[in-house]
Amino acid sequence: MNDSGFYHTHLRNRMERIVIFIASVLVLCSLYAFAEPEVKMQEKLDASLQELSNIRKGISQEKLPMVKGLNALEDEVMDVRLEHQKVMRQLDSRNLDLNNLRSEITMRKGEKSYISNLLGEYIRNFESRLHIAELDMYQEVIKAAVLAPDNTNLSDEEIFVKQTELVEASILRLQNSVGGSAFAGNAAGDDGLVKDGQFIVVGPVAIFASDDGSMAGIAEQQLGSLEPTVMPFADPANAAMVAATIKNMGGDFPFDASLGNARKIAETNETFSEHLAKGGKVGYVIVGMFVLCILVSIYKWIQLSLVPRVSEKRAMPVLKAILVNDHETAAAEIRKLKGPTGAMLTAGIEHIDEPKDLVEEVMYEELLTTRMSVNSLTPVLAVCASTAPLMGLLGTVTGIINTFKMITVFGSGDVKTLSGGISEALVTTEMGLVVAISALVFYAFLSRKAKSITDQMEQIGILFINRSTRAVEDEPAAAA
Repeated sequence: MNDSGFYHTHLRNRMERIVIFIASVLVLCSLYAFAEPEVKMQEKLDASLQELSNIRKGISQEKLPMVKGLNALEDEVMDVRLEHQKVMRQLDSRNLDLNNLRSEITMRKGEKSYISNLLGEYIRNFESRLHIAELDMYQEVIKAAVLAPDNTNLSDEEIFVKQTELVEASILRLQNSVGGSAFAGNAAGDDGLVKDGQFIVVGPVAIFASDDGSMAGIAEQQLGSLEPTVMPFADPANAAMVAATIKNMGGDFPFDASLGNARKIAETNETFSEHLAKGGKVGYVIVGMFVLCILVSIYKWIQLSLVPRVSEKRAMPVLKAILVNDHETAAAEIRKLKGPTGAMLTAGIEHIDEPKDLVEEVMYEELLTTRMSVNSLTPVLAVCASTAPLMGLLGTVTGIINTFKMITVFGSGDVKTLSGGISEALVTTEMGLVVAISALVFYAFLSRKAKSITDQMEQIGILFINRSTRAVEDEPAAAA
């Protein structure tokens, strides 16, 4: 790396020497070539210097007015700059004011939108809180306030006026509701006939009396009806009190503190037969299964209760006689025993001299006969317990199908139309579970009772076989 640098430096020095030599030769040649016209060149130089001097004098003479003009122009530029800065400040100030105005306009528009939305929400709430008897009286002002925002021919001020008219009407209604307000109207009776009459609205309660005096009661809204419906009183004295209050425009009248909820709850009360009828055809099948379970359970309970039971204590004389090979005494004691246990021991004593396996088979045969007898009809309960929930599910599916049929015909707006299918779906499920639980309890109780009978027989039979076996084994030992 150092050798390369030294080489380049040496080469550059040699090149510089060559260039200097060539330049020297050229200068000498030039001097030799231009030696003669040197005098002419000197003359031209002097003339040029004189011309330069004259030009400088002219410039000196013209410089002063030009400097004055330049200073004047600079002053004018300074004034223009100051004016420009002033104008720019005014422009910035106006832009700031314009931005503030725009912000103010945006804020006011937001407030207007908020107030408009608030009024719209108030209008909707006001309409929903009106008693159905008051809808006709406020229908026009409500309609005007609701349609005003969508009317492109109205200005914002006119829309606001339409909405504030409703607010003023609502305030007036609030003031009148304290002491009650009376007005003419029409209402439908429980027979569906619409009659003219007078309303009195006090707070959330409205009473009505027809002009012909045939209808008086509390006016309420019924689902699917566009007119207020008058609910008659069960006591005629209350109806007469309402009619007198409306006639005199004041007085006492019956007041429902629950606002009709108590009456609605009372209407939902139903008898047991009405509740079962909601289950439809499937419900009647489930009721039949329940009746069958009750009859089978009663029959089996009576049957099992009448089966004579033989305890180990009562069978002890027989067992003692068998143990000492006193078959005659054992047979006499067995004849005193009743029921399936006595029959099993009788079969055993009759074959006591036979081999042990044969005695066991004979006694086990009696045990199986008794087991089949005490367990008869109990599978019916098991079948009902497993089938009843499926029947309830079938009723649920049937009810849902009927509900969809009603929706197809009448739509989904009328809940009462759909309640039949829904009631069928729910009631059949309820009935199926009730029958299944009851049948399962009956089956468990009767099966346990039947098993206790066969277990006791099996216990006595095992004791009989063991005693007879020991007697046979002890007999050769005693003889020896």
